[in-house]
Amino acid sequence: MPDERFSYRVPRVHGPRIAVIGGGNGLSTMLRGLKNYTENITAIVTVADDGGGSGMLRQDLGMPPPGDIRNCMEALANTEPLMSELMHYRFSDGSLAGQSFGNLFLAALNGISPSFDVAVSRMSEVLAITGRVLPVTTADVQLEAEFENGATVVGESKIFYCKKEQDCRIRRVRLLPERPQALPEAVQAIHDADMIVLGPGSLYTSIIPNLLVSGIVEAIQAADAMKVYVCNVMTQEGETEGYTVSDHIRALFQHGAPGLFDICLTNSSPIPKGVAERYAQEGAEPIRCDLEECGKLGVEVILRPIATVRDGFVRHDPGHLARELILLHAARGIRIAGTRYSRSDNYQAEEKQ
Repeated sequence: MPDERFSYRVPRVHGPRIAVIGGGNGLSTMLRGLKNYTENITAIVTVADDGGGSGMLRQDLGMPPPGDIRNCMEALANTEPLMSELMHYRFSDGSLAGQSFGNLFLAALNGISPSFDVAVSRMSEVLAITGRVLPVTTADVQLEAEFENGATVVGESKIFYCKKEQDCRIRRVRLLPERPQALPEAVQAIHDADMIVLGPGSLYTSIIPNLLVSGIVEAIQAADAMKVYVCNVMTQEGETEGYTVSDHIRALFQHGAPGLFDICLTNSSPIPKGVAERYAQEGAEPIRCDLEECGKLGVEVILRPIATVRDGFVRHDPGHLARELILLHAARGIRIAGTRYSRSDNYQAEEKQ
């Protein structure tokens, strides 16, 4: 049913220009919801991954990791069911066991394209995606983590295990080489955006790496846009155990810039007791929302029911999350495709049928 807070219908083609920054499953989940409200989406995606099938292709072919970018393209794709099934297919035997066809397809396009970003653009055309997907940089980067006890580890896939071994918090992460240049199209998309959304996703391995690319933080600071951080629902084992909402915000400000955003959208849906107990066995728990500490950081926290439980796992609900972001955009009087709406206007995006 349509949300009662909406009454003004805007076609998706005229929907707000939204730049989303992150990586991992959280970003692709959000994109699945947002594409029902606007066609003007640009996903800016980290390329620091070095594990799994992406890591194998990165090592064997010397290309940026395709996995997070492929996930985002699949989320925004408008293809026949067979093509969608093909992109999701993972080989189960032989030397390709565990590798996804979508990764291999992007690798092949990279082989015949002058650059990785061109390969991503060509795959986007094949999948007829809504909006755009851009790598944050085309540089070959590694992620290094430094822990509070001074220990360091290089490699995104190694951070989880090293943190468990060191049993202390991550102090900071950095890219090697430091401050690679951002893709110009990513910087321009941030500049042009009506709304900039950070997350959801792994704090240190999916979101923050984007802020370490030269030009991204500066573009966010300079942009005339609503800037929102979508906080995770649960803490993440091997990365953010014990973190509150304000801990997440502090880490983003530390690696980016103080006041990089002033709104944090956080889940208010209760987590079923049995599900929470299972997460607790793995060292994870619902992220505690410490409103007073967030306020001291200059961030307004907006609590909304944006999470769901699917197959026993707590996830952001793509429809609920996207709807709350669009509602927030409309209520704060941000321009939509060249038109500005006041707080008193009611806005409803034209959902895709």
